[in-house]
Amino acid sequence: MPRFRQILDTMAPYKPGKAVAAPDGRSYKLSSNESPYDPLPSVVEAIAEGARQVNRYPDPGSIKLTEAIAERYGVPFDHVALGPGSVTVQQQLLEAVGDPGAEVIYAWRSFEAYPLLSDLAGVTSVRVPLAGEDHDLDAMAEAVTDRTRLIFVCNPNNPTSTAIRRRELEAFLDRVPEDVLVVLDEAYREYVRDEDVPDGLTLYRDRPNVCVVRTFSKAYGLAGLRVGYMIAHEPVAAAVRKTIVPFAINHLAQVAALASLKAEDELLERVERVVKERTRVREALIAQGWTVPHSEANFVWLRLGERTLDFAAACAAEGVAVRPFAGEGARVSIGDPEANDAFLAAADAFPR
Repeated sequence: MPRFRQILDTMAPYKPGKAVAAPDGRSYKLSSNESPYDPLPSVVEAIAEGARQVNRYPDPGSIKLTEAIAERYGVPFDHVALGPGSVTVQQQLLEAVGDPGAEVIYAWRSFEAYPLLSDLAGVTSVRVPLAGEDHDLDAMAEAVTDRTRLIFVCNPNNPTSTAIRRRELEAFLDRVPEDVLVVLDEAYREYVRDEDVPDGLTLYRDRPNVCVVRTFSKAYGLAGLRVGYMIAHEPVAAAVRKTIVPFAINHLAQVAALASLKAEDELLERVERVVKERTRVREALIAQGWTVPHSEANFVWLRLGERTLDFAAACAAEGVAVRPFAGEGARVSIGDPEANDAFLAAADAFPR
């Protein structure tokens, strides 16, 4: 038999959110943090027009999209690096720092891909337990050693939905050595409404070891096309560009992201609808007797412990797919009002 890396024998594959259906055929997928809305007509039109060029390779440097992102955020062109989804940008970062013996620090539980990506890059994961539902930034700072190369800070945190405020985050960054890269994973930034939760782009400008990673998958509704990007100082962005697979961002993804930036105001109106539904869902759950952390993302978190899988099964029986983390809790994406009502009915029927 061919010989493979030993790490593959111990790795658990990433588990995407699943769809389920009730006996009557109802199906509401609230397990993947996707936008509940179809692409805008202008974006669909751009994709259809772009389909005429798929016989050609895409622009390997995604030049037009890079220019548009740089202009949108007022940053230099060479501070932007792209990848097929923010998770792949994170993989590119780990490949850039992943010398033998290197360590990466992240809160746990946080984004489920961090352990998988770290293992594949050959770096050692240092998981720092959450303080309740929040990052324990003091413990994360204390976990830094001379082997630490990178720290992930998921803000807002997936799956617990909570966000770190400015004073805490700045104090943490002040404690991190300048040669350790801090990755602010802001996949859900557009859903943040707490003014005290900092935009990572206001922090990276004066800190060469801080970068911000974002995505078009959530608020912009392009999860099926996979476009993510990073904004960082030029040496960091250059390292990420070196680790990307050639032609990784396909042509349709590039044209759809460009069209989405042009239609950003209309897209952000949809985000506001999700935020309003998030408030309604959380308040309804609290009224039912649930304890629900304040959410700054497009999902809510229920700490269920050993009842987690039973809760997910009860929701599935009603055609509602949620994202369970066995022994811990369930993450529930905010969908359209009909899907949210179906979830609330299932949650209300579950014994507290």
